[in-house]
Amino acid sequence: MVINADVATMDRNNSEIAFATTGLTRVYGEGSVAVHALRGVDLQIPQGELVVLLGASGSGKSTLLNILGGLDQPTDGEVYFFGQNLRQMDDGALTLYRRDHIGFVFQFYNLMPSLTARENVELVTEIADNPLTAEQALALVGLSERADHFPAQLSGGEQQRVAIARAVAKQPRVLFCDEPTGALDSTSGRQVMEVLQQINQRLGATVVIITHAATIAGMADRVIHFADGQIREVVMNSEKSLAQDLVW
Repeated sequence: MVINADVATMDRNNSEIAFATTGLTRVYGEGSVAVHALRGVDLQIPQGELVVLLGASGSGKSTLLNILGGLDQPTDGEVYFFGQNLRQMDDGALTLYRRDHIGFVFQFYNLMPSLTARENVELVTEIADNPLTAEQALALVGLSERADHFPAQLSGGEQQRVAIARAVAKQPRVLFCDEPTGALDSTSGRQVMEVLQQINQRLGATVVIITHAATIAGMADRVIHFADGQIREVVMNSEKSLAQDLVW
């Protein structure tokens, strides 16, 4: 089922809509050297979905993630999180928003090399209001037996799963993943996708995966095709693939 992006009409204040944007633009620089990273993005992401933003490098996917995640501000337009306008939040409010509601997973794992897997996860559990324990979070990603290993003792896929455990330990409402398999081989990438699918199903978190790998689209509820800073189309999967069945 394909839905043209410009006909989406969901109410941004609908309690089931995690994110809604209207006319979202982001311009870096001025004049002849200005870069238009986003060009009027109208978007709705329902609560609890697993969403894939699919597009080539430089298409604006990461810029959109940074704005939805409260890491950047749009040049124009509005962005709402469960009806709250993020543009009206000051730096302190955005910090609390990221701490309390958002988990981030990036292509490179950003683990502290001098800390064990457990200790890397505990960096988040110490500041969250209602966290999982580090042991619970590591069990969720299948790494209970590797809790006392340092990053250098783990494979790339295991390090990424520690990064996911760290992100979900605070039980965020939304998990943003920016190219989470970009540095992994196919086997490790498939394992990471299985973990993200399980987190979406077990914890009910809205999971947004940014990627240029079209094969991942099959596991999503909603696939948003992005190009040149704009949404080209939105595809709804009536039958989703299991992550374990993805073919790289």
